[in-house]
Amino acid sequence: MEIYGKLSDGREVKIFTLQNKNGMIAKVSEFGAILTNLMVPDRNGQVQDLTHGYDDLAGWESNNSYFGSTVGRFGNRIANGKFTLDGETYQLATNNDPGGLPCHLHGGLAGFDKVLWKGELNGQKVKLTYVSKDGEEGYPGELTVTITYSLNDDNELTWSAEATTNRATPVNIVHHSYWNLSGDPTTSINDHLLTLNADRYLPTNAGLIPTGEIRSVNETPMDFREPTEIGVRVETPYECLLFGGGYDHAWVLNEDGMRLAAKVEDPKTGRTLELFTDQPAVQFYGGNFLDGQTAGKNGLKYEKRTGLCLETELFPDGPNQPSFPNCILRPGETYRHTMIHRFGW
Repeated sequence: MEIYGKLSDGREVKIFTLQNKNGMIAKVSEFGAILTNLMVPDRNGQVQDLTHGYDDLAGWESNNSYFGSTVGRFGNRIANGKFTLDGETYQLATNNDPGGLPCHLHGGLAGFDKVLWKGELNGQKVKLTYVSKDGEEGYPGELTVTITYSLNDDNELTWSAEATTNRATPVNIVHHSYWNLSGDPTTSINDHLLTLNADRYLPTNAGLIPTGEIRSVNETPMDFREPTEIGVRVETPYECLLFGGGYDHAWVLNEDGMRLAAKVEDPKTGRTLELFTDQPAVQFYGGNFLDGQTAGKNGLKYEKRTGLCLETELFPDGPNQPSFPNCILRPGETYRHTMIHRFGW
């Protein structure tokens, strides 16, 4: 553990380092419960950072792309920033407007990615806790959240979340790292091979809100059941891809329980990422909105499609769609979400 710096309001922030015997190094910040760096060897033993982000705390405070963040209270989108729960209607911030249709995104103006967590290092685990007050960002109930990062010698980086509440509230806490397995963030992720363990996906409207339909990927550019180059069909004039400017959709995972959700392979370096989860969906985002304007690590401005996200989650807009998996946490219940990122080279 070391002191990372001070926030603009003067509060001190710690950063924690996890390392395994194979050369992997993970760094986790108390601010935003963020994975700031993940160093991974390639087939030749060259160790490189595979994540987008910033070099210092000031950069992370300005993080509008959610690089490496823990996002919540509800990750992904809620239509019009509005939902009704137990007969009461709640209005949240509408901080995103794809297609000119406003929505609530990733917890609002100051979601979990913009708050200071309390971190504690225990061996190869970092435990971070935060209490979200009743009414914070418009959400009902006081929510007590614990995020744990761990790294083992099987090259598995695990992110897990637990939460309890004193009042019914929507919860969908999501991890949001941007990956480029080449280790060179100037290159596109379009040449990465992607496999998704999903026969179905959620079509959206122009505002990237699910329509409620659960559609087969068969004979569509959304079919990643076999390893497929990400870029080979991304420009297909398919309605969903036109709405998202590329891939930015939730796939409905096959099976239940902890299972393989996705695999990414970089043929150039030999690096692989296998993602396991206990959640019903994975949002695959291909970095379509990166625009080369934001200066990140080493001053580099991240261009379009230089990083990809795989966010395991409950379904987007869940509070407004009763046919979707339940996203309402009630007193006496515990929300749980685990992601295991297994790397190879």
